[in-house]
Amino acid sequence: MITESLVSSFIADLREMSAEAHAVTYDPVDNIAREAGLPDRIPLAIRHGKTPEIINLRPLFEAWRDRPATKRGTATALTLKSFVDLTNRHKTPHSAIFADTDWRKPSLLAVIDYHEKAPELGELPTISADAPMPDSPDAVYVAGVAESIMTRPDNLKHRIAYAYTLSDTWKAWIAQNGEMMTQGDFAAWIEDHIADLSSPEDAEKIWLERDLQTTVATPSALIQISRGLQINVEAKVKNVVTLQSGAAQIAFEENHVGGDGKPLTIPGAFLLQVAPFFGGDVVRVPVRLRYRVMGGVTKWFFSMHRPDLYITQRLKDDIFYVARDTALPVYEGTPEA
Repeated sequence: MITESLVSSFIADLREMSAEAHAVTYDPVDNIAREAGLPDRIPLAIRHGKTPEIINLRPLFEAWRDRPATKRGTATALTLKSFVDLTNRHKTPHSAIFADTDWRKPSLLAVIDYHEKAPELGELPTISADAPMPDSPDAVYVAGVAESIMTRPDNLKHRIAYAYTLSDTWKAWIAQNGEMMTQGDFAAWIEDHIADLSSPEDAEKIWLERDLQTTVATPSALIQISRGLQINVEAKVKNVVTLQSGAAQIAFEENHVGGDGKPLTIPGAFLLQVAPFFGGDVVRVPVRLRYRVMGGVTKWFFSMHRPDLYITQRLKDDIFYVARDTALPVYEGTPEA
């Protein structure tokens, strides 16, 4: 006959076996291979019983997260100074800056979480010639020196961008570049934009006139020319003479003289001084002054001389300042992703 104590003991054993069968134990797993980008240990739980299973504990932790695990996203700077300040705020020793130097739409991009850089050659550890080869395939040894040491890749997801914004003044000159204008429209254009012009310095005047093979006008000379053109706006061209200096003398059929009673002398070039980018420094771009006489009527236009060279030089100067003020490398190009 089974006693009450034996029954109680039997039930207790059953309960204990059931508890063990359905127990959950915490068993962290070590990253023995030291795989890059993975933590040294991950938290897991194992539920025992007839159908054991591994439980990923990460979602339980993620439910309590109150801040991101990594910095992600792209901040947009509106000025070059803000770009430098933001980059300095977030940079790491491995951050890098990429520059798109297309003069029509240049931009700068700082990748804060860029790939870890390899140590300099002088920083690499030396090893003896008879040292055994390492287990890791990521370390390469040449001539007794560790030529490259495994560097960790990063996400490339935290960025600061600055796209150069063209100034309204520069856009106006670019839009009008090479466009034919009537004599009256051209005279009005010169007067309306006289503040954008500059007198060449002595050295500048010498090399410009040498390279362009013509005279370079001052702003005051262009004002006089525009007024002379306004006087003769309805007149037909009587005679055009190209002078040895590269300038041209134009006499008109009716009102054939300028304000001083002489034919108008038209220089072959002038100097534009504007800031191509919003909030940026000015550039000085030589501009050729051209005209076409068709049926006694003169059409005027100007042609900016190689603006790409001057804008590109401005960009290179900015790159120098950015590299200096951030102490980061600047590469002309784009990141991998």
